Amino acid sequence: MSTFSNTDTGSKPSGPYYNKNIDTDVTLKEKVEALTKFISSCKFGMMTTRDCSSGKLVSRCMAVAGMEGGDMDLIFTTNTESHKTDELKADRHTNISFCDGSGQWASIAGEASIETDREEVRRYYSPTLKAWLGDLGDGVHDGSRDDPRIGVLRVRTASATYAIMDKTLAGRVAEVAKGTLTGEPAGVNKLREISEDEVKQWRATAAK
Repeated sequence: MSTFSNTDTGSKPSGPYYNKNIDTDVTLKEKVEALTKFISSCKFGMMTTRDCSSGKLVSRCMAVAGMEGGDMDLIFTTNTESHKTDELKADRHTNISFCDGSGQWASIAGEASIETDREEVRRYYSPTLKAWLGDLGDGVHDGSRDDPRIGVLRVRTASATYAIMDKTLAGRVAEVAKGTLTGEPAGVNKLREISEDEVKQWRATAAK
């Protein structure tokens, strides 16, 4: 596998921010619960897919409709006739990212599936979907829960990385100011990773 490097830092870490902020002193349960809480507070995430014709990565805002698999997997509703469903049919890999105004963020890597089972659609349907799909006036495509254009988009999480704050705004400003003056990496958040093995472990535990 090829790599990119522009310099040699010798025995010193090239990315000291990571080493300063990575939080490993936490249980899997705590990691998942904190991630779930953050996603729920954001509600909206950016879904990235690959354009079929150009190969470019494209993103759009999506509202989380629910969570499954012990709150590890994300559920969205979608217009089945949109570009993103074509893109996900060609390549199921996707990323869902979340960010809030304080700089906390989360990145979810996974694979998406599109389901059109009407019971599943009714389970996650919201009347506000009609505002986005509209009523075409043909008695079928009316934006209701029975509109065949509405499907469920399920993202099965493979891994996740997120950063949440553990300091007040004043504390974060002080950390950045100290780092600016001394060159010491700023410890401003709790950077956490949930690996593929941990996702499998959590999913198996939640299923019991």
